[in-house]
Amino acid sequence: MFKINEIMKKQPFSIPEKERANLFNRGLRYLNSHHYENCLEYKAILDAFNYDQDNNHSYDQFPFLPVRLFKEYNLLSINKNKIFKTLNSSGTSGKKVSKIALDKENANIQTKVLTKIVSTVLGNKRLPMLVIDSKSVLKDRNNFSARSAGIIGFSIFGRDVTYALNDNYEIDIENIIDFTTRHKNEKIISFGFTSIIWKNFIQYIIDNKIKLPKLDGTMIHGGGWKKLSDLKVDNSLFKKNVFDVSGINNVINYYGMVEQTGSIFLECSMGYLHTSNFSDIIIRRNDFSTCNFNEIGLVQLISLLPTSYPGHNIISEDLGEIIGIDDCKCGNFGKYFVIHGRAERAEIRGCSDTVE
Repeated sequence: MFKINEIMKKQPFSIPEKERANLFNRGLRYLNSHHYENCLEYKAILDAFNYDQDNNHSYDQFPFLPVRLFKEYNLLSINKNKIFKTLNSSGTSGKKVSKIALDKENANIQTKVLTKIVSTVLGNKRLPMLVIDSKSVLKDRNNFSARSAGIIGFSIFGRDVTYALNDNYEIDIENIIDFTTRHKNEKIISFGFTSIIWKNFIQYIIDNKIKLPKLDGTMIHGGGWKKLSDLKVDNSLFKKNVFDVSGINNVINYYGMVEQTGSIFLECSMGYLHTSNFSDIIIRRNDFSTCNFNEIGLVQLISLLPTSYPGHNIISEDLGEIIGIDDCKCGNFGKYFVIHGRAERAEIRGCSDTVE
């Protein structure tokens, strides 16, 4: 039986491609079988396509589910009485959202892997943390949105967790000033979702000519690029404005979705997103054939983590492009890639494109 603990002791970006391919072949073969045996809907889908699990496929030929399927069905590979928490994707008002059910074991492994990945850029020391969001998003602790799950997940890296926005999503200037006063001359962590940081923090500060005490540390952010791309705001402009208003010069983007929480893709020092030992991507054309490097197509996301639901192999509605593998100048092994936004006519579903 494949066990994720086999790779937990390794550094998360340390396995070269040949070894990764063997690892993912074993891991996905196990997960295919696990979900086939435990999820009736997944079994019905594979049976409908006459998928032969005994065939010696490589993992790029394994069946994948469209991410939209998780909006239409509650796909479970556990008994309902084993559900520990439910994660909801964020979407525009009136749109269906994905509902991802986790048992305690799956929730625990997601947290461990997230910690392992993010520790490569934050280290193991808990630092003062400023969350660019409102604490009100955490009200329902049993029914998490993607944002609340992200905040709670990343809060394990911080101490004295302080929220920069009040319940009306307006800047809480006194809270921020108190935070900077308490942690003067200390390194800090800041976390938030991209569009909220831009609209509710950066733009508000600029528009109202607010002068805040400068911070020194690292900001990690993700999701919500759809709205920013509409505003012609790219990664470079985002980083520049974060530095201008806050003083934070180490700004790290990450890519991920609620359907595969934990196995996120971090931006490296060269500005690329990276697969880890726990995740992979494949880029596919409209006919689902595999793209070459430097060819834009639909992003297929692969994770070794999901066991309570069949989210281990999904095709998203995002467009991406693989730049290379194992030879990024940052030194990390794995594929490195960029995301080019949403596919045309795809439903908008960024983790933070809507503030409810």
